[in-house]
Amino acid sequence: MEHADSIRLAAFLGLFALFALAEAARPRRDRALGRWTRWRTNWGVLLGGQVALRLLALALPLLAVGAALDAEAAAWGLFNVTPWPAWLEVTLAVIVLDLAIWAQHLAMHRVPWLWRLHRVHHADRDVDVTTALRFHPGEIALSMLWKVGVVYALGASALAVVIFEIVLNGLAMFNHANLGLSARSDALLRRVVVTPDMHRVHHSVHRDEHNRNYGFCLSAWDHLFRTYRAQPQGGHRGMTLGLEWQDASPARLFWSLALPFRR
Repeated sequence: MEHADSIRLAAFLGLFALFALAEAARPRRDRALGRWTRWRTNWGVLLGGQVALRLLALALPLLAVGAALDAEAAAWGLFNVTPWPAWLEVTLAVIVLDLAIWAQHLAMHRVPWLWRLHRVHHADRDVDVTTALRFHPGEIALSMLWKVGVVYALGASALAVVIFEIVLNGLAMFNHANLGLSARSDALLRRVVVTPDMHRVHHSVHRDEHNRNYGFCLSAWDHLFRTYRAQPQGGHRGMTLGLEWQDASPARLFWSLALPFRR
């Protein structure tokens, strides 16, 4: 799909700026650590993930959009052998891809060696728009492999993949944002999508809370699979975020990148 990278980058930067401004104007919680040190680290982790994808592309030239184009050319996957209208296939592909990412997230918590990678994300002591960028390069590479497999199986179109990636990135930044919504707005929105208050529960220091609310986009999966928790036990202002490292270590770039290899 021509200009896919430019479209995704423009959407990402625009949405990042929107949610960064929104959380600055209406913060939900006071910060435990300084913003700029954390932000440099979280952006650094993101850049590491982009390097991992570039290296992955050397061995696997077809990443998600390329896989969609390849599946279409070879008539592989469910949607390439069905006569359904394009709008329905795109809608179903976005929904199924969201379920696939939910399942991947569940696995990241349940499989010990995957958790070692994923805890880089959870170690952040504050949760804001940059936390949505903070995924270890190893997790980013594994996530792409999983996504490519799902795209081939579905026969999802390149358009569906681009739409899904924009929606996933945008909603991940939204629900990680340190943004205070009214109780009414939160209640209405979380009927469909994951809100900041809903996802913040997932970043609690308490294991029984951070093993809940795995969704990034649609809130339905956590209700359907009974992993939903409405509120944290300490309240949103009083809860502790992060993991056992309650000092400044998670705000350091090389400490964060090395965390999967620590005991």
